[in-house]
Amino acid sequence: MHIHNFSNQNTILNTFISEMRNVNIQKDSMRFRRNIERIGEILGYELSKTLSYKPTTITTPLGVCEIEQIDNDIVLCSILRAGVPLHDGLLNYFDKAENAFISAYRHHKEKPENFEIIVEYLACPSLENKTLILADPMLATGQSMVATFEALKPFGKPKNIHLVCVIAAQEGVDFIENHFDKDTHLWVATVDEKLNEKGYIVPGLGDAGDLAFGEKLQH
Repeated sequence: MHIHNFSNQNTILNTFISEMRNVNIQKDSMRFRRNIERIGEILGYELSKTLSYKPTTITTPLGVCEIEQIDNDIVLCSILRAGVPLHDGLLNYFDKAENAFISAYRHHKEKPENFEIIVEYLACPSLENKTLILADPMLATGQSMVATFEALKPFGKPKNIHLVCVIAAQEGVDFIENHFDKDTHLWVATVDEKLNEKGYIVPGLGDAGDLAFGEKLQH
């Protein structure tokens, strides 16, 4: 797997990540969503450098010029609900992309640390020979990302796969490396050191879905 970890660089991403982690600033849900969206835009821009391009002739008011434009058929897929702002950020840059949405959540068993990933909703176009961008802000255990990809397989085999995350745990990165093709790209703003006993990223930022959209009732 090709891992693009931007925490190794000093960029404006650090500002957005710090605000998302900060217990005082993250109380502003609108700013929290916007920071995820901005990170999606930046990661989308970096991702775009690896895509295929073809020359296109453009007519201007004063003449013509040739410019290289993206030649990939892109499908953006986000994992609901936390993935929505990240999806929006990517869609701001890949505005001609097709879109897919999938729900995946942790179903906890007797003990809080024991859970399985449940997929209940999926809307997706054909993925055959296309470029799939799979977006989920938090890559913790990696199980949601793998379960989502398994659910997408009936829709065709993508030509290229890009995974986009805001924060990952090293354990989750290691897990998905064993479940995705070696040519898969992972784009992540920062990688944290570990998971706690309940499978949440430490130091992380908390529950991205709750911070973006409000707390949910537990069933």
